[in-house]
Amino acid sequence: MAPDGTVIDARGSFCPGPLMELIAVLKYARVGDALVVLSTDAGSAREIPEWLRKVGQQHVRTSEHDGVWCIALRKVK
Repeated sequence: MAPDGTVIDARGSFCPGPLMELIAVLKYARVGDALVVLSTDAGSAREIPEWLRKVGQQHVRTSEHDGVWCIALRKVK
């Protein structure tokens, strides 16, 4: 299944790389925008949703396929 929204391809990057890439893109996203982070770092599957809750953004879903984590979110503020 293809991800919906802006794709942040952080495959091959390790903590905190995927989160830092998300933060950089999220700054310029508009409220309502859908974003997806692709990461091969399993820690991202825990850390990114936790960070999203902390900053008040919407975590939509997290899934894994062939060692790639797909973390979907929506900018709400």
